[in-house]
Amino acid sequence: MARLLSTCLRWPLMLPLLRPGLLAPGLLFATHCFAESPIQPLHTDPVWLTLGHYQQAMTGGYTSQADDPDFFLSPAGKHSPKDELDATLRAIQADGEGDSHARCQFPARAAWLQQQFQLELPPMACPAFDQWTATLNAEHVTLVFAASYLNSPSSMFGHTFLRLDPPQDDASTNLLLANTISYAADAAAHDNELLFAYKGIFGGYPGVTSVEPYYEKIRLYSDIEHRDLWEYRLNLRPAEVARLLAHTWEIRNRNFDYYFFDENCAYRLLALIDAARPGTDLIGEVSTHAIPSDTVRWVVAKDLVAEVHYRPSAATSVSYALGQLPVAQQRLAVALARGALSVNAPDVAALEPADKARLFDATYDYVRYQSAAKKWPREHAAPVSHDLLVARSQISATTATSEPTVPAVRDDQGHNTFRASVAAGRRADRNFTQLTLRPAYHDLLDPPAGYRHGAELEFLRVDARYYTDNQSLELEQLTGVAIRSLSTRNAFFQPLSWQVGFGGRRTDTGSKRVLAPYLEGGVGGSWALGSNTQAFALATVDAEIDDDLNKGYDLGPGADLGLVFQHHTVSALAGVKRKAWLVDNLQRQDQLYVHTNWHLSRAVSAFAAFTREHHFDRYHTLWHVGLHVYF
Repeated sequence: MARLLSTCLRWPLMLPLLRPGLLAPGLLFATHCFAESPIQPLHTDPVWLTLGHYQQAMTGGYTSQADDPDFFLSPAGKHSPKDELDATLRAIQADGEGDSHARCQFPARAAWLQQQFQLELPPMACPAFDQWTATLNAEHVTLVFAASYLNSPSSMFGHTFLRLDPPQDDASTNLLLANTISYAADAAAHDNELLFAYKGIFGGYPGVTSVEPYYEKIRLYSDIEHRDLWEYRLNLRPAEVARLLAHTWEIRNRNFDYYFFDENCAYRLLALIDAARPGTDLIGEVSTHAIPSDTVRWVVAKDLVAEVHYRPSAATSVSYALGQLPVAQQRLAVALARGALSVNAPDVAALEPADKARLFDATYDYVRYQSAAKKWPREHAAPVSHDLLVARSQISATTATSEPTVPAVRDDQGHNTFRASVAAGRRADRNFTQLTLRPAYHDLLDPPAGYRHGAELEFLRVDARYYTDNQSLELEQLTGVAIRSLSTRNAFFQPLSWQVGFGGRRTDTGSKRVLAPYLEGGVGGSWALGSNTQAFALATVDAEIDDDLNKGYDLGPGADLGLVFQHHTVSALAGVKRKAWLVDNLQRQDQLYVHTNWHLSRAVSAFAAFTREHHFDRYHTLWHVGLHVYF
C-alpha cells in the first residue's frame, strides 16, 4: 500500500515527461490510482463536486443539479463525477482549438484540473470567452438583495443577484452601467402568477443564468416594484473573481430546473460563490429551503462581505421627500400634482423661496414617479411636470439633497425564518398543549425589524394540539400559504390591502369539529395611526369543502376590522371578524380576537392569544400562551 501511495503521489510530477500519446491514458490511470489509494479520490474533491453541481444522495452516489446534457462531457456525467472528470481530462488535452474546445467551454474546470495535475498545456485562445470577460470588466463582485415584493409570487421572499463592478479609478465610475449575473425561472410570458407559483414549486420551469446591465435591474426592482436594494460588496480576491466568471461562463444558457423553495435564485448564486472561494460551503447551509434573506445571512456569517450600501427605491425616496414637507405643504403638493392648483396660486406664492423650491422638487419627483409607474397618463403628467420645472427654474434658492434614512436593521439582520412554537391553552372546557412548526417566513406579530411593516407571509405551517381530557392528538391547522399585505394609504399613495390563504383547518359543523380544506381571501384598506400603529378594514370571503358539511361545501362573505401595533419590543393584533355562511349552516360567525407577542430577543418571543367566538348560538372562548423560537 505504501508503494501504491508513493507512486500515486509522484504521478503529477511525472506527467510532463510523458509523450503526448501517453498523456491522456496516464492521467486516467492516475485518477484510478488515487481512487485506490487511502487519500481522497479527486472526483470526490469538494471543488470538483461544486464545479459539477453534484449533490450526494441519501442512498449513496451523486447526482448533478444541472439538467442540460450539454453541461456534461460524459454520457454518464450527470450521475458520475468520476466519469465526468475522466472525460474532461481527455477533452482538455485533445487536439484542436477555439471556442468549441473543452478548455474554452469549461475554463474553470480546465484551470482546476491543470493545477491539480500540474499539466503543461499549450496556450489556447478562446475568443468568445475572452471577449465576454473583457466586456464584463469585473474587478469586484457585489451581492445585491432586493427586498420582498408580495404582489408577485416569484419575489415574495426577496431576490438576490450578483453585480460585477468595474475598476473604480475615481468617484465618477458609474456602477449603474455595471453588469449583473442572475438566475431565474424561464417562465412563459403568458403564464399568470398562479401558474407561475404552481410550476415554480414543482420544478416546471427551466432556470437560466443571465447577464444584464444593473440599470435594468434598478428599473425593475426599484422604480417599478418599489423595492429597496441592499448591496453587499464581497471581499473576493482577483483570482477568485476570475474563477467566478469562468464558472458563470460554464453554466450560462445551461438549464438548471428552477424550484421555488430550494434551487432558486439565491441557491444558484451560493454555488457560484462556493466555486469562486473553495471551502466556503455556502450550499451546505441549505436544508429544505433557500430563502434569499437567509442566504445573505450565511454570506455575512462566512465573513465574505467587505462593505454594505443601501439603495432606496424610487417609492421610498419620493415618500421620504414628501414626508419632510409640513402638513400644509403636503396638501399643496397633492393639489399641484393633481392639477387642481396652479404653481402661481396665492398659497404657493406666499411661501419662502426655499420652501417653495422644496415643494416644487418633491412634487415634481412624485409626478414623475407616478408617470414612470404607469399609474398616471402622460397627458396629465407631462404638462404638470413642465409647469413645475418652469416654476422651479425661476427660484435661485437651492435645496440640500435629502436622502431617506438607512434602516437601523437590514433585511439579513431580522429574525431567522424557521419558527418553532410551544404553547398551553384552553378551548371551551378542554385543556391542550400545542406544537407549531413554520418553515417560513414572517407574520404580523413576529419581531418587525428587517421586515416590511404590515406584511405577512407563511408557508407550510403545521399546528398540532394534544388535548388532555381524552389524551388525543389532533391536527388543528395546516397552512399551505397565508399572505397578508397591509400597505397604508395616504393622500399620495392609495395601495390596496389584501390577503389570501389556503390549507386545512378545524371547523365547527354544529355537532363536531372536522378538518376541512379552506380557501380564503380579502381586500380593503389600511391607514397609519402613528409610526408603529395602523388600522385596517377588509371585506373577506371564505370557502370550505368537506363531506361532513351537509352540502359538501360552504361559502362565507364577511369582514375583518382591526388594529396592528409593531414595535421592536412588543407587537399586537386586535380586531373583530364576522362571517355569514350562506350555503350549509346559514349561521353567522362572530369573533373578537387579541394577540400579543413580547420580543425577548431576535431569536425568542413570548406570546399570548385570546379569542371569543359566537357560532351556532353558542359562545366559545379560546386562549393560549407560549414561546416562539426562531432558527
